[in-house]
Amino acid sequence: MRRLFGVLISVFCVLLALPLRAEVVRIKDITDIEGVRGNQLVGYGLVVGLSGTGDSQSTLFTNQALANVLAKFGIPVDSQLVRSRNVASVLVTAELPPFVRNGERIDCTVSSLGDAKSLQGGVLLLTPLKGVDGKVYAVAQGPVSIGGFNVGGGGGNQVQRNHPTVGRIPGGAIVERTVETNFFDAARGTLTLLLRNPDFVTASRIAQAINVELGGDAARVLDANRVEVRIPERYRDQVSQLVAFLGEIPVMPDAPARVVVNERTGTIVIGGNVRILPVALAHGNLTVTIRTQYEVSQPPPFSPGETVVVPETQVQVEEQEARLFRVESGNTIDDLVRVLNALGVSPRDLIAILQALKEAGALQGELVIQ
Repeated sequence: MRRLFGVLISVFCVLLALPLRAEVVRIKDITDIEGVRGNQLVGYGLVVGLSGTGDSQSTLFTNQALANVLAKFGIPVDSQLVRSRNVASVLVTAELPPFVRNGERIDCTVSSLGDAKSLQGGVLLLTPLKGVDGKVYAVAQGPVSIGGFNVGGGGGNQVQRNHPTVGRIPGGAIVERTVETNFFDAARGTLTLLLRNPDFVTASRIAQAINVELGGDAARVLDANRVEVRIPERYRDQVSQLVAFLGEIPVMPDAPARVVVNERTGTIVIGGNVRILPVALAHGNLTVTIRTQYEVSQPPPFSPGETVVVPETQVQVEEQEARLFRVESGNTIDDLVRVLNALGVSPRDLIAILQALKEAGALQGELVIQ
């Protein structure tokens, strides 16, 4: 575990040691169009054709549902007398994508509702899928694929792969009703971009990039999550082309300074914008000192040059054996992590040090502990 942790930290330190540069991405990769969304669907159904792995007779709602199905085919049966282990009650869920039309197929997920052991080999009977308004938007039916199995033998031996009580039917639902998708305001002549990671700086950069491409002040920032774009006259009848054009505009998103720590696995991910202030820290037999020195570059007398003050961060770690380590670079936290990792500090100790730095106000960034 320690060896794997050391390899991970080394990789992160190498990445962080590289010069920081802004990454350019497309607007479509960090935003969504307001109004373009999917809709959740759900329905109750029966899976038949199981090999004795269905619901037991104690699952009363399965017996009642099977009796109702048989009654529709002209075979009245008392639900109390049903004795079948080849049927299972399931909930069928799906998402109705935006812009989908009648007759198109979508994927659906089938999940056991009773005490069935496996849905392997089963076939879902015709199941209406309803939206939150109670209307039927799709109809699902077909063989269930679970991608696994559950085999039991004598003496308590049992082998299971994946999750046998949940399966999928690729393209198993046919769309019967559509939902109109309005992705722009025709009355105001605007559309709105929604940031997936709300940030005022990123929103401002998106608006500036759009204004450069479209000219004028077509885009304006509403808040950290929304950028409103006024549809130019030449795109009044071609809004879809405008959306495609906006999606390809490059922009530099701003990333927050964040350190993510997973105590269960010992994984630490450090963002490139994280900084650490001068601080002295003692942990066990380690003494850590971080200070910032300033190197003054003075030009010759009567020269046109300017006096430049360059900050230089030093990280020193000292053990009881009087080993001394020094790292010089820009004041980033990767220096501290690199030195501590070279000393073989355990993941738990390193996480404790990062938490202490945050409590002391020296870690300039958000510390997220999972």
